[in-house]
Amino acid sequence: MGVEEEEGAINGGEEGPGLAAAPHDRWVLLRPAQGSARPSARYKHAAEVVQDKLYVVGGSRNGRSLSDVQVFDFRTSKWSALLLSPSRDSNQLNLENNAGNQPFPALASHSMVKWRNMLLVVAGNSRASTSNKVSVWFIDLETNSWSAVDTYGKVPMARGGQSVTLVGSRLIMFGGEDNKRRLLSDLHVLDLETMIWEEVKTEKGGPAPRYDHSAAVYAEHYLLIFGGSSHSTCFNDLYLLDLQSLEWSQPDTQGAHITPRSGHAGMMIDENWYIVGGGDNASGSTDTIVMNASKFVWSVVTTVSVRDRLACEGLTLCSTTVDGEKFLIAFGGYNGKYNNEIFVMKPKPRNFVQPRLFQSPAAAAAAASVKAAYAVITATDEKTKDIVATDDLDVKRAEPGSSSKQMVAEIDALNGEKGELESRLAEVRTENSKLKDKLDMVKLSYNELTKELRSVENQLAAEGSRCQKLESQIAAAHKRLESASSLENELEALQQQISQAEQTMTTSQRRKSGGVWKWVGGSAEVSDNE
Repeated sequence: MGVEEEEGAINGGEEGPGLAAAPHDRWVLLRPAQGSARPSARYKHAAEVVQDKLYVVGGSRNGRSLSDVQVFDFRTSKWSALLLSPSRDSNQLNLENNAGNQPFPALASHSMVKWRNMLLVVAGNSRASTSNKVSVWFIDLETNSWSAVDTYGKVPMARGGQSVTLVGSRLIMFGGEDNKRRLLSDLHVLDLETMIWEEVKTEKGGPAPRYDHSAAVYAEHYLLIFGGSSHSTCFNDLYLLDLQSLEWSQPDTQGAHITPRSGHAGMMIDENWYIVGGGDNASGSTDTIVMNASKFVWSVVTTVSVRDRLACEGLTLCSTTVDGEKFLIAFGGYNGKYNNEIFVMKPKPRNFVQPRLFQSPAAAAAAASVKAAYAVITATDEKTKDIVATDDLDVKRAEPGSSSKQMVAEIDALNGEKGELESRLAEVRTENSKLKDKLDMVKLSYNELTKELRSVENQLAAEGSRCQKLESQIAAAHKRLESASSLENELEALQQQISQAEQTMTTSQRRKSGGVWKWVGGSAEVSDNE
């Protein structure tokens, strides 16, 4: 079943039981208290629950970005607008208008997380910003003030539709779409203690560039990326990043078939990642799905109709705890109409056993070895128990007339066998301990060999590049040598031609002059005539 109809909605505050009346695994509309003004309907906003209050920041409506901060109090079920004033040390984007009560910047497609007693707003599309770098703002919930924060390091380019997750005091941002509509797949980390950005270079094989996806962190060790879209298609793929080795993987999933979607919202509760809403550029996603992050098993929690307000894009999903029970809170979105309703669902407890998170071949072999050793220990324990039980049974069945010496001898023999088995059990346990030590050594060696392999691969790549350059230089030298050989042949031919020409000139001169004696004779004839 899907969302309850209007007549089946629950009332909060003094008018009704509020969240406690929400059914398991079924969305239900939460009505505000009578007379409570509702905020403008919107999508592509950001939302967080802090101390029983839902904070909604910005968003988009009719192509216009919003700058308001709306608050829903779950104790009174009333909406109110949070009027923010700029902090005195605020470094606002528009310094010329840094006087008076400047409103919070109008934003859409931004991200928001709770950090200490503040809300941290990151990135997003803002017409007021002229910067091409990601902006960061703080909203102080104690002073009702906001400030633009200076960040340092390698500040990422401005973007919208990114994912932002918090791990300790570090903010992890992935993907999005920049101001020129270029899709991104980069990964950046912001240290909230120092406000220094760092671009993280990961191993190859990560997600394709995308925006409007969802992300979550599991066990403070793994970053999960699901869905999203490019400019032509939507995705239903799942990627996982090991935050220690910085290696991407694409785990095999089981369970329900999940359709592609973009613009959805996600929330991790314990080890269950809930996804609601989204669409595939043709229609909205009607199913609310959940993935167990330790086993990668998808299942469908509930389904709504195609025209339902939850089958939309650009909504937000948060969680809160009331009387020890956890609830999912969905707000806003767009499915042909803008939405400003709150829907709640109480997830049914889900217990999954035997987690199968990332077993590499080496880890699987080690696990098999440990399992075999455990089987030996268990079998030995069972055999010991059987012998002891047989011992007790034989003693109980002994006839009163039996010799007491014989009984003592049999008991001693059984005790001796029991001691031997216990000794063997101790040896097996010792061997098991040694196997565990060897497994640790193998893991250490594997890590070292992996590092060495990467180093060798980098060296080979460098040498390959050098070889290509040398081959290019050798080819060029061959061409120059061939040109030189051709020039030598031409020079030799020219020299031969010059030599022949000189011989021809010499012969011609001799024929014309007639020699020395002819010249002398000719001179004498000239004298006689005179």
